[in-house]
Amino acid sequence: MGCSSSSTGNKKSEKVLKATLVIQNWYRGYRARLKARQHYALAIFQSIEYADEHGQMQLSNFFTFMLENCSRARKEDPELVSRLFESTFQDIKDRQEYVGLIDVPDSYEGPRLEFPLTFTDINHLLEAFKQQQILHAHYVLEVLFETRKLLKHMPNFTHVKTSPSKEITVCGDLHGKLDDLFLIFYKNGLPSGNNPYVFNGDFVDRGSNSVEVLMILLVSFLVYPNDLHLNRGNHEDFMMNMRYGFTREILFKYKLHGKKILQILEEVYTLLPIGTIIDNEILVIHGGISESTDLNLLHRLERSKMRSVLMPPVSINRGHATDSKKSKGDITVTSSGKVKSNGFPSQQLSKHEWEQVVDILWSDPRGRKGCYPNTSRGGGCYFGPDVTSKILNKYQLKMLIRSHECKHDGYEICHDGKVITIFSASNYYEEGSNRGAYIRLSYGMNPRFFQYRVTSSTCMSPLHQRVHAMETSAIRILKERIISRKTDLMHAFQLRDHSRSGKISIAQWAFSMESILGLNLPWRSLSLRLVNIDTNGNVDYMSSFQDVHIEKPVKEVQSTLIETLYRYRSDLQIIFNVIGLISMEEFRAMWKLFRTHYSVDIDDSQVDELANIMDLNKDGSIDFNEFLKAFHVVHKYEKLNTSNAKFAN
Repeated sequence: MGCSSSSTGNKKSEKVLKATLVIQNWYRGYRARLKARQHYALAIFQSIEYADEHGQMQLSNFFTFMLENCSRARKEDPELVSRLFESTFQDIKDRQEYVGLIDVPDSYEGPRLEFPLTFTDINHLLEAFKQQQILHAHYVLEVLFETRKLLKHMPNFTHVKTSPSKEITVCGDLHGKLDDLFLIFYKNGLPSGNNPYVFNGDFVDRGSNSVEVLMILLVSFLVYPNDLHLNRGNHEDFMMNMRYGFTREILFKYKLHGKKILQILEEVYTLLPIGTIIDNEILVIHGGISESTDLNLLHRLERSKMRSVLMPPVSINRGHATDSKKSKGDITVTSSGKVKSNGFPSQQLSKHEWEQVVDILWSDPRGRKGCYPNTSRGGGCYFGPDVTSKILNKYQLKMLIRSHECKHDGYEICHDGKVITIFSASNYYEEGSNRGAYIRLSYGMNPRFFQYRVTSSTCMSPLHQRVHAMETSAIRILKERIISRKTDLMHAFQLRDHSRSGKISIAQWAFSMESILGLNLPWRSLSLRLVNIDTNGNVDYMSSFQDVHIEKPVKEVQSTLIETLYRYRSDLQIIFNVIGLISMEEFRAMWKLFRTHYSVDIDDSQVDELANIMDLNKDGSIDFNEFLKAFHVVHKYEKLNTSNAKFAN
């Protein structure tokens, strides 16, 4: 009887063990599928982010093209070119004219700063921003002017020393994420003489509190100029700010004095150091390097001449001029009608110097050997482990610390431990999308990594809910990209639909999507979230557009033109933002240059018709930025069907 009881117990134990193994295997598979879905969502976010940056960098080519072709524009409208190139490069007026004329009223309840600043001012600022108070424009300008004065005396690369008793903390991109900065200071301590920091660029843009992040960093820098180090990132650039939100944030928070703040801020950007070297061993720069990176040249070039990476050096005169005269803003108008910019946009940086700065601000490491164009971002390069070894050995360095790329864990080590990417903005794309991190370094010790994530009620949700929220957000922005290329995609689909059935194979659909959108995404895996597929595995390609459409501000305008304007709306807003209210002739001249450079196949008569419609009060002027605000994508089904909410495995 005892043996029978033992045998029964063993069988029960075996069943329990088998059941446990089944549950474990199921859960592992479930977690793996969730992670795969999370990975695909992150891939969408990153691909579209890089595609946007690629488009932004293409503006630099357009501005070059425009300047080289603006003799024709000048003949048609002499004011157009001067307005474009002079308005963004005005001399900064006397400090008193900026700050002295702005009073701080007694009714102001926000933080008040006392110059010279002390540690107490840092604390006051932090507490005020935690209470969501706004720093008065008077103090913002004071901080910017004081920062400019101090930065003018700083070298291109800051050299700092550590010791076992004095570590230094390196932080990556913050992108206006104020809560991340609060969390870093809470965990790691405030900046001080005994607690130095390096903030490695991209303080602003994308996040909603870029003003507050920047003010905290600049005030801390003014209090501890030898212990808080600020490197320039690719978003410390007034042209980037126009596209990615910081300009809008400033003009919203400082409606009366926002333009003054932007003007002095533009110069402050140019004076930021472009790198930090720690213990003569560790190079800290925002982006990366190339095979031609010359640290000696980068140490001595005049960084203040780099107004924007989107305004590359151009050479207009090619032996045509016999005499010339200078106009405002250092634009030279030659006798042949050619226009040459002597100061703006390149500020006389040579093309080689400009490329050197672009490389260190925009480049990314890759596992493949060599150095090749950064096709995703459109600027800088991809550099392999051989390039890293070559440059580090050449300058007797041991490590490169860079930022510039969102990493799931907040950091990543590559190139045999010689390259570290550090990214400090948690939840960058969406709640739960990534951790933030910072590094602590001291001489002779291995780097120590500290990870974190700003939490909210949504972050406490189950993993499957967080992943679904990420998916939904990612699919939403992807559908907006798809609808902006509807005409081109329809043409590609129909070329492969030989039977005119409205259906093509998944392979044909995926090939068409990638050939038109160029996002390098796993389209087969994404197909279940984007299109309807029949039992034979064929795609109803019209279903690619079933959930969204572009709301037309003007019903009479052709869909092709609407798609084109929507697709290039960010570029057009930046171009016309420089000019503001424009005449009908200016609009036509600029559009012709834009159409030629971007190879946009839109008939001039359609543009003329659009221009006439846009002139609402028939006064001959167009507020193009206001018109573009009317373009938006309407999502018919905000909540997608959760029954098919999984990516293909």
